[in-house]
Amino acid sequence: MAQGTPESDVGSFECFTNYTAPEVFIQGLAGLVDQQDVESMIRAQKQMLQRFEKTNEMLTNCNQLSISRLKSTGAEFKKHTALLTEMKKDLDYIFKKIRVVKNKLNQQYPQAFNEAVRSSLAEEVLVEDVHEGPKPLEPEIIPPVTVSSSATEKDQDPDSDGNQHDLK
Repeated sequence: MAQGTPESDVGSFECFTNYTAPEVFIQGLAGLVDQQDVESMIRAQKQMLQRFEKTNEMLTNCNQLSISRLKSTGAEFKKHTALLTEMKKDLDYIFKKIRVVKNKLNQQYPQAFNEAVRSSLAEEVLVEDVHEGPKPLEPEIIPPVTVSSSATEKDQDPDSDGNQHDLK
């Protein structure tokens, strides 16, 4: 073979005959890159990996703690919600009974009831009955209600309400 022909250059690449073209390219690049730079990049990546693993572990612990606290707080919240619902039912029942009593008084003694409600003497009596409790803001004036013949005993008798709550 003649010097300077492509066939003569093939002998210089005999060491790469077992490799593919991409592998030869990578090996050529590896010769250009400084090994100390590669090692420092690998160390930096390992340090970042350790930090990410620690952060991931801390976040996992935080999530577990949050889940346990959410469960206990959720149970307490349900209890308090049930208590408030029951208290509201009780207060609604009490106010309904008070309205029934006021309506009965207004039906039986309309003039006296309205005069008592309007007078300041009625407020003083209420305050004395409560033993220095809060004063009522404004007395409620209930107009006289006429009872029709179709009214049931339940409407007329405050003790015959369908909800039999015991006042606590």
